[in-house]
Amino acid sequence: MNKILKVGIAPREAIARYTRDVVAGRRRRTADDPDIWFTSVESFAKVLSERNRELLALIAKRRPDSLDSLAAASGRAKSNLSRTLQTMARYGLVRLEKGEGRKLRPVVTFERVELRLALAA
Repeated sequence: MNKILKVGIAPREAIARYTRDVVAGRRRRTADDPDIWFTSVESFAKVLSERNRELLALIAKRRPDSLDSLAAASGRAKSNLSRTLQTMARYGLVRLEKGEGRKLRPVVTFERVELRLALAA
């Protein structure tokens, strides 16, 4: 796996306009376009905080078979971990796959995150 997750930061209106243009066929997605968008540097920093980046590295390295085993390996409470992973899943940072029984297995689907931030509009 050598996947790079490209992240863009733009105002909500610009993201909505980009999405509408792609859906309507007025714009084609290119390989350079971000895979996911955040509306601010602060929201990006919150989701990809140092603690959460460590969690992603732990998932990639240990490949836990459930949230319980990830909670044990990370020392984080399962309820907190579940909320964090749901947020990360909404942004496409992790995938929560069905495991054995009713267990969910977190999977990291990339190796690097690349931030694309325009300094001028």
